[in-house]
Amino acid sequence: MKFSSAVILAATLAVGCGGSGRSGGNDGGGSGGGGTPTGPGTGAPPVATTTITITAAGVSPQRITVSPGARVTFINNDARQHQMNSDPHPNHGDCPAVDDVGFLAPGQSKQTGNLTVARTCGFHDHNQPTQSSLQGQIIVQ
Repeated sequence: MKFSSAVILAATLAVGCGGSGRSGGNDGGGSGGGGTPTGPGTGAPPVATTTITITAAGVSPQRITVSPGARVTFINNDARQHQMNSDPHPNHGDCPAVDDVGFLAPGQSKQTGNLTVARTCGFHDHNQPTQSSLQGQIIVQ
């Protein structure tokens, strides 16, 4: 009885951890779809993509995982401008590669620098720093 309980517990933990779902390279590829956008710190598994799309509803997905060395493309599909920077606001600087995105006019896209350090990089719209729909995380692992 103890053995079957341990097996069930191990299986439950394995499912709860999710897959590695990594996106590699600097190709900026990835569909941006496939998965439900998740907010920072929700505990839901991050989406494997290298593209984050900004719309009037916010950023999607809000939490992604990339491999070290990858670059992430931000696409502004909103009718208004955005300025995407790394946390913390207003100084930024936690992840300088994210600060490479900066100002995005409607219809414009830009890439981060190479994300070479394994860590979690929070980002936000500098002009709307408290708007949670415009905040997210890039997990480099």
